[in-house]
This record gives sequence, structure tokens and C-alpha cells, in this order.
Amino acid sequence: MEIRIIKENNVEIAIVNSNELLITDVQSAIDFMGTTEYETGCSCFIVNKSAICEDFFNLSTKIAGEILQKFITYHKKIAIIGDFSIYTSKSLKDFIYECNNGKDIFFLPDEQQAVEKLSRF
Repeated sequence: MEIRIIKENNVEIAIVNSNELLITDVQSAIDFMGTTEYETGCSCFIVNKSAICEDFFNLSTKIAGEILQKFITYHKKIAIIGDFSIYTSKSLKDFIYECNNGKDIFFLPDEQQAVEKLSRF
């Protein structure tokens, strides 16, 4: 896992790159938040979607809701970056749309858009 910090509009954002799965369940998400915040002091995170288990993107597993609720509970913001067009589920597309219109959780195609979104709030 490689972590970089970028500062935009006085907001520090931890950009996490990993070739391995980092978030597979609620506990690994809490560990991710704690470790990343401890190492960087940031409460905003960008992570590539390949670092998140595929079950996360199947809403019937309820993993996404459980994990993202922890980010909200602990007052953390996250942008997940990658290609989400590969998913055909209407409910997932609606979920992504709703998240992207909020202030805490975003699903975006690239790092630059993620930085722009996270640095606005």
C-alpha cells in the first residue's frame, strides 16, 4: 500500500494506491480508516476500486451499505475511483448517483475529479 497526501483548498487528502484488496468487510474498512488516518492525519481518502472486494458492488450483499455507514459514523470522506460502467445493476447505478450528489462518498473515474470533489467540502 502506497499513500500520498495532497492538499487542495486547505483540505488534506490521502491518496491510497494498492495492488491488493484493502477493504473486504466492515472490520477491514475500519482498519483502513484508522491506519490511514493515523499515518497521514487525513480524514478524506481516495482509493482505487480494485482495492475493494467485488461483493461491495453487489448491493444485495449489503456490504457497501455497512462499510460506507462506518465512514459516515466516523466522519470520514471517501472517493472510490475507477470504471463503474462495467456494472449493469440499476440499483448500483442509482446508489452511485445518490452518493455522488452527497458530501461524503463519491464514485468517480479518476484521481483529479476525486480531489476536486473532496476538496469542496
